[in-house]
Amino acid sequence: MEFTDSGDYRQRIEKSFKRQGVVQAIKANLSRIEHRLVEIELPFHPKLTQQHGILHAGVIAAALDTACTYAAYTIIAPESSLLTIEFKVNLMSPGRGDRFLFRGEITKPGSNIIVADGRAYALTDGPAKLIASMTGTMMVMKDREGFEE
Repeated sequence: MEFTDSGDYRQRIEKSFKRQGVVQAIKANLSRIEHRLVEIELPFHPKLTQQHGILHAGVIAAALDTACTYAAYTIIAPESSLLTIEFKVNLMSPGRGDRFLFRGEITKPGSNIIVADGRAYALTDGPAKLIASMTGTMMVMKDREGFEE
């Protein structure tokens, strides 16, 4: 059964996002929070690139995982938390852009396991370019010490 809490998830997600060191380090920010969908934006910075000057695959994977996990936060009970237990990323095009958009959407809600799909886009003055996709699986954590929200 899917939980819906009439919007209170936005505050929980914003509060949790601010506690993540990795999103602070890469200067990512939440740009959209909706039921079953979260978007994160990230400006280009040379410190986030690999040796060819494109966005590092690890940064792409971390941002997609974060977007997908927070999309799952929109459908779980307020006292629950989540842990990613598996993901697969397909890198489709070099990460070249002025900024990047990472969208996570719920594919299969569940009471214990949630599946989400993510898409990463490079943004410039032209149309957005799909650079990666991800499928992730999250486990709902209930009553686990150290994993309270």
